[in-house]
Amino acid sequence: MSGYTIGLFWFLLFFGGGIFLAYRRTDLLTSTIAAGIAVAAYVVLGDGNWLWNILLIAAFGVMVVPNLVEFRRETLTRPLLAIYRKMLPTMSDTEREALEAGNVWWDGELFSGMPEWDRLMSYPAPKLSDEEQAFIDGPCEKLCEMLDDWDICHERADMPKEVWDYIIEKRFFAMIIPKQYGGLQFSAYANAAVITKLAGRSPTASSTVGVPNSLGPAELLLHYGTEEQKQHYLPGLAAGTEIPCFALTSPQAGSDAAALIDSGVVCKGNWNGKTITGIRLNWDKRYITLAPVATVLGLAFKLYDPEHLIGDKDEYGITAALIPTNIPGVEVGRRHNPLTIAFQNGPTSGKDVFVPLDYIIGGPEMAGKGWKMLVELLSVGRAITLPSTSAGGGQAASYATGAYAVIRKQFNTSIANFEGVGEALTRIAGHTYIMNAAVAVTAGAIDQGEKPAVPSAILKYHCTELSRKVANDAMDVHGGKGVMMGPNNYLGRAFMATPIAITVEGANILTRSLIIYGQGAIRCHPFVLKELHAASDDDLDRGLVEFDAALFGHIGYAISNMARSFFLALTHAKFSRVPLNTPTRRYYQNINRYSAAFALASDFAMLSLGGALKKKELLSARLGDILSSMYLASTVLKHFENQGRRATDLPLVEWSVRTLMYQAQEALHAFLRNFPNRWVAALLRVFIFPRGRTYSAPSDEISRKVVELITTPGEARERLSQLAYKTLEPGNPLGLLQEALELATEYEPIERRLRQARREGLLSSDYLGEQIGEAEKAQVISKAEARNMRSYHNKVLALLAVDDFAPDELSRNTRKPEPAATKPIQNKTDVKKTVVAKKSSKKKTARKTSKSQEKA
Repeated sequence: MSGYTIGLFWFLLFFGGGIFLAYRRTDLLTSTIAAGIAVAAYVVLGDGNWLWNILLIAAFGVMVVPNLVEFRRETLTRPLLAIYRKMLPTMSDTEREALEAGNVWWDGELFSGMPEWDRLMSYPAPKLSDEEQAFIDGPCEKLCEMLDDWDICHERADMPKEVWDYIIEKRFFAMIIPKQYGGLQFSAYANAAVITKLAGRSPTASSTVGVPNSLGPAELLLHYGTEEQKQHYLPGLAAGTEIPCFALTSPQAGSDAAALIDSGVVCKGNWNGKTITGIRLNWDKRYITLAPVATVLGLAFKLYDPEHLIGDKDEYGITAALIPTNIPGVEVGRRHNPLTIAFQNGPTSGKDVFVPLDYIIGGPEMAGKGWKMLVELLSVGRAITLPSTSAGGGQAASYATGAYAVIRKQFNTSIANFEGVGEALTRIAGHTYIMNAAVAVTAGAIDQGEKPAVPSAILKYHCTELSRKVANDAMDVHGGKGVMMGPNNYLGRAFMATPIAITVEGANILTRSLIIYGQGAIRCHPFVLKELHAASDDDLDRGLVEFDAALFGHIGYAISNMARSFFLALTHAKFSRVPLNTPTRRYYQNINRYSAAFALASDFAMLSLGGALKKKELLSARLGDILSSMYLASTVLKHFENQGRRATDLPLVEWSVRTLMYQAQEALHAFLRNFPNRWVAALLRVFIFPRGRTYSAPSDEISRKVVELITTPGEARERLSQLAYKTLEPGNPLGLLQEALELATEYEPIERRLRQARREGLLSSDYLGEQIGEAEKAQVISKAEARNMRSYHNKVLALLAVDDFAPDELSRNTRKPEPAATKPIQNKTDVKKTVVAKKSSKKKTARKTSKSQEKA
């Protein structure tokens, strides 16, 4: 055997063996034993080179030291712990409580660099119960039929009274309330399905229904309220005799909740003729959905106790309480006008409002725990309402735009045949599929008991952003049809609504740059949170032991990710383990690769930048983009399996995952290009991109398949827009567009004959409406075919029509008031008439009308 061959053998043994052990994350003791055996073999069987013998024995000695636990704690860990404590970034109470909210789910697996796919695949596919499906098919379908978005937003600036009555009667506000209190007790998946369906029909209705079933009084009461509070409020909230809202945002504090100046001071005061210890509240809030019509106000404020009436603290911090809106000093009723979307949204204020201490949600012992309550509930609620609203908009846009692109013709062909239009159609369908997958899979996990804090932020940001992209592309395809407002415009109002979801429950810029990765880096990392807790432990000896275990686990984790990232990049991850041997196999492997690369980049970023990483918002945002892309791609693959692995959906799956993973690659590249330590960036590039950036965006061929899917009647098109309101009836554009699309497919052979006849000179007109008559006379088509074509042509013309108005019709000041019998709900007073009527029917005492109501 030649010396070269022998040298190669020893190189592969040590280098390849080391890579193998690190790749497999073999524990330290086993790795040390394996290394010892290899070194002994080389010393005995090697070429006798004394220098190599010394170097290998020394390296082995370095590996042995960490196994001497007591020795390493004193010589290595203790000084490193002292340094680490000095490096710790400052953390506010609100940041700490946000970090501790919810739990770690699939996001933790992606952060590990070695995701266990069986964990994700073991979750059952979410499914509606018979009761939930009946609600979707019955009350939800009926409510969609009752909605007229032009009438709601332009004519009335509110939903009609009969719509409000129906929503209350069918308990749309009570989806999350248990049956024992009169609620529907729906699953998270059913909640998402209802919001998705309504959002495709009317942003006003979906917002009105979504808010009480998200972060609001009912949710807070269920998790933190006293039994007395639950019994007092939940039956009324379920029956609709109480209308809830929750007030957090103020002019001085939006996303920065710690900056709240709304205050409550513990003091003595008069309540129902008695002197009690209570809270005197002052607040000024804005952007509060349902505030103008609310009967019970969830309020976030800072609680102070200068006289120490309830404890020894001067300040308790953010507190949440339930305030009836009819007590003296509470002001509600005025409205904002959010981009002409007519859901009830407005300011509320309170001046010296005195309430008992037991108005605090959970009672006085929950004083100062309001922020913790809110962020814990956001870890679930943020994954449902806004993402479902976005998915609903996407489903409606996909269904409408796919059909419109077929029936709208330019240059004697459907505009769907133009590649530029096809590119937009592909994005509409692909982005909608991603939103559907993210909402369904995450809601299913919530129903299994997960509280996915980081995924909820991912969904909030990315679903609302994807919805905005879908709206833009749909508007581009529709052109002037989408621009001219009026009863015939089914797109414009949804287009205007997209920025609203961008701004609420954490503005998107903040969510991307600070929350997704900022929360994920500490919460999802296998060791960082353990290190933080150990370093802050007042018991120094216990802290040293825990920090030692976390630190050396972290070191092994980092070494493993270096090996995994390098090997997976070199091999395009072709040998990594995946849960399925299906056409989607490679996509699982691609996620495996970028999971290791992401984990490696995260560790080096935290190590080299320390607490400064929090201020490097663009770097943090790009790392968040990588995590988000991997999470969304994982949900796409899981959703594909949940839906039965339908072959017709493969183009959507391939486009979605390829798009997401290409974005992950480019975000990682941008992260390395902008990393401040150029030596670290260069080192990371060697391990992450040893062969360069090799991942490509979806091909044009995939796009053509997606276009065919979205523009052809069939199960794949229906499944993509499964919850869209498609009933064929006057006033429902989606149903009418689908009818026209099916007719276009059916009559395409007739149109081909007409085009051929025109080329042969048998017809003189280029206009289809005239060609039909000429073709009938020339016996190119039969009378029945001509009759069918005229009917189809008229349907298309009606769908392509846009509205125009006389000048005085566009002026609200000249519009005549409606008859009293059909006068719409315009303010809090009208809604409360419905509420009071319901209360009276149950022989409950109606509350006094507040000054603001009398004024209204």
